[in-house]
Amino acid sequence: MLRWFTRKREPRPIPDALWNATLAAYPFLARQPGGETAQLRTFAAEFLERKQFTGAGGFTITDEVAVAIAAQAVLPVLQLGLHWYDDFVGIVVHPDEVVARRQVTDEDGVEHHYDEVLSGEAMEGGPVMLSWRDVAEAGATAAEGYNVVIHEFVHKLDMRDGAPDGCPPLPSALARRAWLAVMRAEYDAFRERVIIAERFGGEPTWLDPYGAESLDEFFAVASEAYFVNREKFGGEFAPLVPLFDSFFRAG
Repeated sequence: MLRWFTRKREPRPIPDALWNATLAAYPFLARQPGGETAQLRTFAAEFLERKQFTGAGGFTITDEVAVAIAAQAVLPVLQLGLHWYDDFVGIVVHPDEVVARRQVTDEDGVEHHYDEVLSGEAMEGGPVMLSWRDVAEAGATAAEGYNVVIHEFVHKLDMRDGAPDGCPPLPSALARRAWLAVMRAEYDAFRERVIIAERFGGEPTWLDPYGAESLDEFFAVASEAYFVNREKFGGEFAPLVPLFDSFFRAG
C-alpha cells in the first residue's frame, strides 16, 4: 500500500513535494501543449486510485515509482479520458528487463522456441509489465524519443478494438482508412531507412528501429516520441503530427 495514498471515493491529491520531484525527474511532463500539467496531476491521482501496482523480482513499489508511472501513463489519454484504460487493472514492475520464453509455429507447422528480452509488455485484456530501469531513465531518453510507459499504454489503446494493428478505435471506417493510409506510408518509409542503416551501413534512424517490426510497433514507438520530444518528432515525421493530434488531442 502506498504511504500517502489510501483508497477512497475521491482520489487523494498527489503531494506537492512528490509531484515537483516527478516533474524534475521527467521534464517532458511539464512541456505538453496547452500547459496541461494541472490536468496531468489530477489524472495521475485518479489513475492511482483505479490501478493496482505489483512489484516483481523483489522490486518494491514506492510512492515515487507509482507516481512516475502514473504521470507518464496518462499522457496519451489527457483528452481521451481515463475510461480508455478501463479494460485492465494490474501494472507489474520489474527492477530491470526480463527474459520471456516465446513459442511460434511457422507456415509448415514447425514450432520454434526462443528468448525475448523485454523492457515492457502490454497484454490484451491483462496487465502492463514495465522495467523500472527503463522507466527511471525516461527523463534522459526523451532526447531519443524513447519512453517505455507510453509505448505500452499506447498498445493498450490500440487493443481497444481487438488485436493491435497500428490504428486505435476511430469513429468510422472512413477515418480508419485515412489513418492507415498515412501510417502505412510513414511506416514503409521508416522501415526502408532502418533496412538501409542495418544492412548497408546507412545513417542510423533517430526513432527506435524497433518501430520497423510491424505497423502496431511503429504506432507505439512513434507515439513515444510524439509525447516526449514533439519538436524532433515533428521534424522527422511531419505527416504524423496532425494525424496524432486528431486522435490524442481531439477531446
